[in-house]
Amino acid sequence: QVQLVESGGGLVQAGGSLRLSCVAPGSIFSINAMGWYRQAPGKQRELVAAISTGGGRINYGDSVKGRFTISRDNGKNTVYLQMNSLKPEDTAVYYCAAALSYVAILADRAGYWGQGTQVTVSS
Repeated sequence: QVQLVESGGGLVQAGGSLRLSCVAPGSIFSINAMGWYRQAPGKQRELVAAISTGGGRINYGDSVKGRFTISRDNGKNTVYLQMNSLKPEDTAVYYCAAALSYVAILADRAGYWGQGTQVTVSS
């Protein structure tokens, strides 16, 4: 079973920063669009950011635009999510996702998921 492995979550004060990382097997990373989703207790899962296979297309959820940055290092099979100016409402479990098409990532139809990493922002 394909595993995406996230890291970098934790507890941070409002206004602080965190960087999440997600490593995927090379056979998956090289042909997949990647993305980050999050789910807070009692809320639906939402797209945080997505990046196409080559990195030429990027989308962000409205609530994180201007604060979060997604990037990928194809040599390391890793996608990153740099989160700045964190707010308490960013508190959620963040999931890495991979899909064969960029449209699928945007539509929450990822084929592969990580186990999730908790991000908690205190006020």
